[in-house]
Amino acid sequence: MLTGRILTPAGWINGRITFDQQSGRILDISEDQGADHTLTILPGFVDLHVHGAAGVDIMQGGDAGVTVARAHARHGTTAMLGTTMTATDNSIRRALRGLAPGVAQRPAGAARMLGVHLEGPFLSIHRLGAQPADAIAVGSMDLVNSYHELAPIRVMTLATEVNGHLALIPELNALGIRVQVGHSNGSYEDGVAALEAGAAGFTHLFNGMTGLNHYKPGIVGAALAHAEYAEIIPDLQHVQPGAIRAALRAIPRLYGVTDATSATGMPDGEYGLGSQRVYKCLGCVRLATGSLAGSVLTMDQALRNFVGLGLELADASNRLSLYPADYLGETERGRLAPGAWADIVVLNAELQPVAVFVEGEAIDLTTN
Repeated sequence: MLTGRILTPAGWINGRITFDQQSGRILDISEDQGADHTLTILPGFVDLHVHGAAGVDIMQGGDAGVTVARAHARHGTTAMLGTTMTATDNSIRRALRGLAPGVAQRPAGAARMLGVHLEGPFLSIHRLGAQPADAIAVGSMDLVNSYHELAPIRVMTLATEVNGHLALIPELNALGIRVQVGHSNGSYEDGVAALEAGAAGFTHLFNGMTGLNHYKPGIVGAALAHAEYAEIIPDLQHVQPGAIRAALRAIPRLYGVTDATSATGMPDGEYGLGSQRVYKCLGCVRLATGSLAGSVLTMDQALRNFVGLGLELADASNRLSLYPADYLGETERGRLAPGAWADIVVLNAELQPVAVFVEGEAIDLTTN
């Protein structure tokens, strides 16, 4: 049982939340005005774009995903998607095989791995960012099906203007894959066409896509004008705060992701991002060219950044828990309600995690 100021689907209450550690489910939430309300109790964070942490990259395969899921759990992430990047076919398959066991059964002390976000290789050569150009490919359902058999793909980033990609969207949806427009050199019209074909969102909004111009609105314009959902990296380095505020006004269910790399939680220095070498310095990660290459963001810091931009705490929480869970159709995560998974983060007055529970299991926050 936990007591504090609890965010429920109906709003804030001062009270207590009871959950069963064996089943991992919330049993009851009740109001108690005498309860200690110095602690804030929120749904655990749901991060749909995670490449690494603790010096480990998802593309390494093996048990890399377990290390990453444990590292992010200590910052309040209770569910996540292991995110691949553009690489050789063999490298992608190795990463998927490595992720599969952690998806099938959650390891102790780790966030729940809900599946895979396949970011690449079906991207535009003109908007690669930190994705390597020599491994991009044109998508096909045969290739996607072969990847999906190795580990469940829940989200796929697609440059939908590339020849043949638009036609894939309905077939990908039929597999239960949420298609996101990203790393795209497409026009505004291309973005609208993707949404009409069944695309559901946009990958790291503003980054890796054609920008907004009043004559050529670009992919950003299509997202701002028409999207219900889009992900954004609220580290205050990938997107200037004013642009984040504009997106918050335009996209009803804009949600935050970390796009975290292996450098997350590590000292400044050189790290791996797939086949690339990246460099952490001054709170961000860059290629040797100086281009941004993922982040070192954690979801608890994303919460503090959203609040620092002026969002109410409940709104900030929804954008890191409820909205990404709903986007995936995970109706028993991202909210605190009887019967839902006991995915819980407890914060002090500075919005720092003091306790985290994943499916009822208490996470050791002191582990390095």
